[in-house]
Amino acid sequence: MAGKVPSAELEVGDRVVRVSNPDRVYFPARGETKLDLARYYLAVGDGIVRALRERPCMMHRFPSGVAGEKVHQKRLPRGAPPWVETVRVHFPRYDRHADELCVTHLADVAWAVQMSTVEFHPWNSRRADTEKPDEWRIDLDPMPDCPFDRVRRVAHVVHEVLDELGAVGWPKTSGGRGMHVYVRIEPEWGFRDVRRAALAFAREVERRAPDDVTTEWWRRDRDPRSLFVDYNQNARDRTIACAYSVRGVPEATVSTPIRWDEVDDVDPRDCTIATVPARFAELGDLHAGIDDAVFPIEPLLEWADRDGADVPDADGPDPDPGRGHAGRGGAG
Repeated sequence: MAGKVPSAELEVGDRVVRVSNPDRVYFPARGETKLDLARYYLAVGDGIVRALRERPCMMHRFPSGVAGEKVHQKRLPRGAPPWVETVRVHFPRYDRHADELCVTHLADVAWAVQMSTVEFHPWNSRRADTEKPDEWRIDLDPMPDCPFDRVRRVAHVVHEVLDELGAVGWPKTSGGRGMHVYVRIEPEWGFRDVRRAALAFAREVERRAPDDVTTEWWRRDRDPRSLFVDYNQNARDRTIACAYSVRGVPEATVSTPIRWDEVDDVDPRDCTIATVPARFAELGDLHAGIDDAVFPIEPLLEWADRDGADVPDADGPDPDPGRGHAGRGGAG
């Protein structure tokens, strides 16, 4: 019986990345390995680098595969090659800082996979000014009994409101049961203002679809059949899986960019590391134009002022513990 391959070398542009334990099964539902994961990210290289470029990025690592322990890694692990770049971010609540991964090259992604990273969770700001977001995130987060048809309906309402604002939204599956829509914004406002704008937008969506949508802050107050438009994902240091990020589930689903005309037909379970590369080869990166469609958020801030809307303290108790926040420090 042939022995396991101890390592594999991947040529990534002008760099070589060694992948140890390439045959280790990371996704037990279909048997995909660590090397399959690395090759997936190379296949969608332009897309994953565009989603991560120059953003502080938390790495969700699974050293034994997704059936094992999950490590939320803020700080870059020791032993990184000299070409892997970082960006320093400060955490005022604890008066601490972290030097987080800052992707500028596809080899950075491949190296992160070598370090057992499955999911990439970037900030919505870039290293030029980490305190000024340039990405507004609309997270359509279904409660436990919310059917996916409701997610589809709300996505269309989101599209309708964005069109009326003159904003271009870039939808994607979450890799789970929800959808995300990203909007590029001018990096002129702090996190609290962007979050106020996101709340004002969420409440407008709720007004138009009151039977489907909630903006209740506390999870315990939400109807379990409803969809939460999660404006909290725009808070400082709150992160969600980026476009093309694989999710840490046995089926190896992918947070996949889609067209608006696919909303009614897409099945997120069909978007996996086995299927998305062919889709990418055929369609290219559906988010390729995102940096050219910048929206000024002043109209949303006017809505917030009109409604008297203010956001709860982002540094207070998490209304939805365990979802997409800072997580455990990992190797620290």
